[in-house]
Amino acid sequence: MSKSILIVDDEKPIRTSLRDILEYEDYKVFDVDNGEEALKILEKEEINLVLCDIKMHKMDGMEVLVAAKKMSETPFVMISGHGTIETAVEATKNGAYDFLEKPLDLNRLLITVRNALEKGTLVAETKVLKRKVKGSKEILGKSEAIQNIKETISRVAPTDARVLIMGPNGSGKELVAHGLHDLSDRSSFPFIEVNCAAIPSELIESELFGHEKGSFTSAVKRRIGKFEQAHKGTLFLDEIGDMSLAAQAKVLRALQESKITRVGGDKEIKVDVRVIAATNKDLAEEIEKGNFRMDLYHRLSVILIKVPSLAQRKEDIPFLANTFCQEICENYNLPLKKFTKDAMNELQELPWTGNIRELRNMVERLIILSDKQISDKDVTMYANPTVQSNLSS
Repeated sequence: MSKSILIVDDEKPIRTSLRDILEYEDYKVFDVDNGEEALKILEKEEINLVLCDIKMHKMDGMEVLVAAKKMSETPFVMISGHGTIETAVEATKNGAYDFLEKPLDLNRLLITVRNALEKGTLVAETKVLKRKVKGSKEILGKSEAIQNIKETISRVAPTDARVLIMGPNGSGKELVAHGLHDLSDRSSFPFIEVNCAAIPSELIESELFGHEKGSFTSAVKRRIGKFEQAHKGTLFLDEIGDMSLAAQAKVLRALQESKITRVGGDKEIKVDVRVIAATNKDLAEEIEKGNFRMDLYHRLSVILIKVPSLAQRKEDIPFLANTFCQEICENYNLPLKKFTKDAMNELQELPWTGNIRELRNMVERLIILSDKQISDKDVTMYANPTVQSNLSS
């Protein structure tokens, strides 16, 4: 898709000349002779760059620049036939990308336009990435249960206390772990995550503690384990309820002594690691069954945080659904869709066995398959993936 450029100049010959040059370069061009019309276009159209004269009637270019920067981050290139260093400095301070003097040099104009558009693209991409990173780690919700969890995180994070997070799959246990790390004194050091359920039991010790070359058949070189990688930072042991008893014994020793030994090695290595663990299992039951060590449980659960299922905090569903909707529409570059009141009521009646993860997937599905407004009929129709697959077949 071609980039769009807005020309703002009260001299028609200048506008005509710039339009001809830019359209020849395959840009989509808008042009107006005053600042007020320029601001109206910036509100209605997706403009990628503005070329704006400084000396104009009604509203000068600096005023247009300042007003536009309050609306968006569209890059501005200021143009003037009365250029001075002071004017150029003022334009830059007000947020202009560059300053060009009349009469315009064609080569410099085109180079400046290309560079300004590239910068605008990078700024937009950076904003999207920052939003994704921030959104992916933010604990969303306004319910009392979530507010209590946030308060606990703020109290516990600055300490080195070990934390055990319990809750069903998809409820947000990883977000709690990230919150504890990000607000701690260790935040500038690594956050290392290990999914204990995803690693075969015969490899978990090598994954956690590392191994020496030749310690087993496929150990062709030394490997640094997760404990060492997390030195001075945080080690997040997700789904620790699935860890083998042999590995549990070694983790317990590492917690007791702050030392580890690589598989196949005899050297003790000191590690300074804060351990946060999470599980979707009832560890009291696992202890009774002989699947989990009681002494390790007590070592891990200095602080216990229980994350409720979505079914236990349905009052958060409207806030979560609207937040996900805005985020997904922005990521897909779609107009914002809205839920009807009946649609939101319908969402709150669903069982949500997959918790937050399921809700986000559901919102994404509704955005893709529904019209401008998401109705209760859309929710009923697309809530069940089986129904969706039947419709497409």
